[in-house]
Amino acid sequence: MTTIAENEILTRVGPGTPMGDLMRQYWLPALKSSELFADGDPVRFRLLGENLLAFRDTNGRIGVMDHRCPHRCASLFFGRNEEGGIRCVYHGWKFDVDGNCLDMANVPPHQDFKHKVHAKAYKAAERNGLVWVYMGDQGKDGSRVPELPPLEACLVPEQYMDIDFHQRDCNWLQALEGEIDSSHVAWLHYGLFQKTDFQKDSIRSYQVATRAPEFVTHETGAGFMYGVHRPADPGNLYWRIAHFAFPCWALPPINNIEFNFLARAYVPLDDTHTMCIVMMMKGDPYKKEIAKMPGGRMQMPLLPNTTDWLGRFRVAQNAGNDYLIDRAVQRTQTYTGIEGIISQDHAVTESIGPVAPRELEHLAPSDMMITRVRRLLVRSALAHAKDGTLPPSATDPSVYAGIRSGQFVAPESQDWLAALGEKIAQNPLNYSLALAAE
Repeated sequence: MTTIAENEILTRVGPGTPMGDLMRQYWLPALKSSELFADGDPVRFRLLGENLLAFRDTNGRIGVMDHRCPHRCASLFFGRNEEGGIRCVYHGWKFDVDGNCLDMANVPPHQDFKHKVHAKAYKAAERNGLVWVYMGDQGKDGSRVPELPPLEACLVPEQYMDIDFHQRDCNWLQALEGEIDSSHVAWLHYGLFQKTDFQKDSIRSYQVATRAPEFVTHETGAGFMYGVHRPADPGNLYWRIAHFAFPCWALPPINNIEFNFLARAYVPLDDTHTMCIVMMMKGDPYKKEIAKMPGGRMQMPLLPNTTDWLGRFRVAQNAGNDYLIDRAVQRTQTYTGIEGIISQDHAVTESIGPVAPRELEHLAPSDMMITRVRRLLVRSALAHAKDGTLPPSATDPSVYAGIRSGQFVAPESQDWLAALGEKIAQNPLNYSLALAAE
């Protein structure tokens, strides 16, 4: 059982909290590149409990900073993004993407002290359609800033990937834990399906043939992984392998291992709101297969964005309308009556409450991965709080290289880790699916 004290460590992400401080040692994906335009409108957003501002300057550089002007704390959201910086409309003070004060417009030149003024700015980077933010100590000349993680999905050029954002109204960990819980798929998503409902050659059908699988786990340099196995054809096992990677990444096993080039980040906006970032290769066969099944839509209908701190990528199916559940459909066609795979995930994880009361849980062997990841997170957060010790993934990005989730069939006699390594080695990252979809 996870105690109340442990749950506090796991779920609180603001400045000065053990988990929040640990997460600040990692790059976090925060915005779509397409949200920011040179000299365009600044964007309000929240990350790890902090209200921030992002803008793209005249030269295309991205600035991420505390939204408050360091002069009198007026919000730079109302500022003018012009000529290489953002200018506060209150008194005309101007700051570049690094937080340097460029101009103190209301101060006579002989009284100017702009070299002493610095807006609180965070390191920003851009890669393949995502804007990343590093909120930790940068050190002298940025020497403490790690490289961006080389997860396979993050290395795919933007034109070959579908990158979807959607916000979830609950704590980051309960959102992520749904992703590292393989046994729920055969119920929440496939509860009324039979083997004949799947494509003839789909090994996914083994999930409904055996709805209570066996689990094994393994700690990795990037975090933790698990293997779930069920009987396949005689002499073989059907495996689903998935990863948790620090600080908030899940690599789910939704495709055959040879083309499962995807990742999902569950980025904490604050203690009770999470931005889910879904990265999938264009032409992904799962989307095509699941779309043909009752209730299997992948795309999340979104409400129009607003400029509120939590106004981006809000979903149309939400707690306020009971996720548009159709009880007649639930009785006759689908297990939940809720349209959409991800909408089903939203409904159950948000129904737990803003922060899961984990002291009330009764965990089972099928929750093995969840218990292992919780222990790893608590241990890592407390170690960092005690003396600054960091997990290997915070300083060595190579631990992310080559990790992949996916499903496959292998002989019963073959070790699961050996089988996984063999499958990945035989199927390096390629863009064939995406190219075929163009």
